[in-house]
Amino acid sequence: MRHREVGELMTRDVVTVPGHATFKDIIRTLDEHKVSAVAVTDATGHPLGLISEGDLLPKPADQGDWFRSLPRPEPWESEKAAGTKAEELMSAPAVCARPDWTVAEAARLMESQRVRRLLVVDDSDVLVGIVTRGDLLRIFLRDDDAIRHEITDDVLDRTLHLDPAAVSVDVVDGKVTLHGKVHFRSLIPAVERLCRTVDGVVGVTERLAWETDDTGARH
Repeated sequence: MRHREVGELMTRDVVTVPGHATFKDIIRTLDEHKVSAVAVTDATGHPLGLISEGDLLPKPADQGDWFRSLPRPEPWESEKAAGTKAEELMSAPAVCARPDWTVAEAARLMESQRVRRLLVVDDSDVLVGIVTRGDLLRIFLRDDDAIRHEITDDVLDRTLHLDPAAVSVDVVDGKVTLHGKVHFRSLIPAVERLCRTVDGVVGVTERLAWETDDTGARH
């Protein structure tokens, strides 16, 4: 089965700033390009970090008497509020992915690092793109017919070597329903599990019968 890769979903034209960019330069860049984050890179295109709107908020929050009534900020928040250049304001080190990573691999890294976007680098660690949580969720916009064909051709036929005519596959809004009969009962969990790994599948309901119970289960 073929899983969509980060390189297919990422934005290739990444908005960047150098480490010496000033606070106002960063704000202007965000506004001009209508983005919510910029990558900070060195002269060779290697990512140093990432600056999002959230990284910049400590600066205006530090202005005004009302700020003093709020809970004492964490040390890193105070440092960012005092920062004036990209290298002082950025979140570092950059959390990066590779273009050939699957959506699942990228999503796991986002979850573990608690970030909303990943910078994408090539084998030389040069910045080639950026991918967001929204980009990864685009796989769920796949056409139902495309999902059905992939399950029928790749999962049932090529992977499990089942007769596609023996199992019907219905897909509605990414929800898969399987009907039919397989030779062995032990195959059913494998069929369901592999269907769930197909890009764009939201859920799987199996209503499969079997010819031979090879699981030893009691009726």
